[in-house]
Amino acid sequence: MTRRLFEPITLPTADGAGLRIRNRAFVAPMCQYAIDAEDGVPTDWHLVHLGAHASGGFGLVMTEATGVEARGRISPRDVGLYTDAQQAAHARIAAFVHSQGALAGVQLAHAGGKASTYPSLPGHPAATVPASERGWPTVSAADGPVLPALDAATALDEDSIAEVVAAFADSARRADEAGYDVVQIHAAHGYLVHQFLSPLTNTRTDGYGGTEEGRTRLVLEIAAAVRKVWPAHKPLGIRVSGTDWTDGGWDIEATARLVRRLADEAGVTWVDVSSGGLTNGATIPTGPGYQVPLAAHLSTALAGTGVVVSAVGLIEDALQAETILITGQADAVSIGRAALRNPHWAAQAAADLGVPAADIPAAPQYWRARW
Repeated sequence: MTRRLFEPITLPTADGAGLRIRNRAFVAPMCQYAIDAEDGVPTDWHLVHLGAHASGGFGLVMTEATGVEARGRISPRDVGLYTDAQQAAHARIAAFVHSQGALAGVQLAHAGGKASTYPSLPGHPAATVPASERGWPTVSAADGPVLPALDAATALDEDSIAEVVAAFADSARRADEAGYDVVQIHAAHGYLVHQFLSPLTNTRTDGYGGTEEGRTRLVLEIAAAVRKVWPAHKPLGIRVSGTDWTDGGWDIEATARLVRRLADEAGVTWVDVSSGGLTNGATIPTGPGYQVPLAAHLSTALAGTGVVVSAVGLIEDALQAETILITGQADAVSIGRAALRNPHWAAQAAADLGVPAADIPAAPQYWRARW
């Protein structure tokens, strides 16, 4: 029995060949805050965490937000991809993911004014890590705190913006050398690129602010720089916040315009649609699949472009995921919290949907599980 969730999907590539993924269940990027050494080098935790999802049947396994420079990490315990040691550790992870039949993707990120924060783990405050605890000064689109609980960031000047763009490109080069199949630029959740996109945080009056043209300039430059070093046979993706959930903020119509430009000008072929991250007081209608309408909007707006749209946000069970796909609201689903609870979510979903046992995408070592 064929189910849409377990049909292969091809992400378009610049060379026209496309990259085939075994199914439409993707692992969403999920921060682990697991690096005791605070050096950005992925550890055995990351190998086991991501490897379990590959052996559990997912089609595409994405890393957590991976800093393109040290000051771009969300917390001191986060992963980076800007040193040789980091690259070697990433290569080990990508190789194991491949050995399980999944593809490996890396989310390249810069936290901007939301960097140098305590890890989002029990017992830690939602605040900036001070210099006395190995924190660092942060940067953003404009001077001031991105959120009230955080220390003020300093606006990037044009020379520093160029350095950030170059850092994204260098990390993309390293990602290719490490064996990753897909790169995703993180432009969501209130981090640096989103700080430039949103009128809520970008109050600049130079060429990187003001109008929508100016506010989108940074992400367009990053995507173009990454595209130059990222191989034509590998897809280039982006994660966006489809809305700030606040009047006067970034919205889904602006998102659609941006993704069209990214597709036309930088060869972006995949968009993962999340939301929020810049306001504490916004009313967000959270609930099962609460962000799926944003993906559905982009699926309609981007029809004919060839851009693949994936939905994310409290997608919990197999029937829910299958319904999203067969109704055309998205081409794929990114699974986050449900995958944390069960790394074998994809294999279980296949069984729940009646996929024959021989076709359930789990490691053969788990055949006794009899999904």
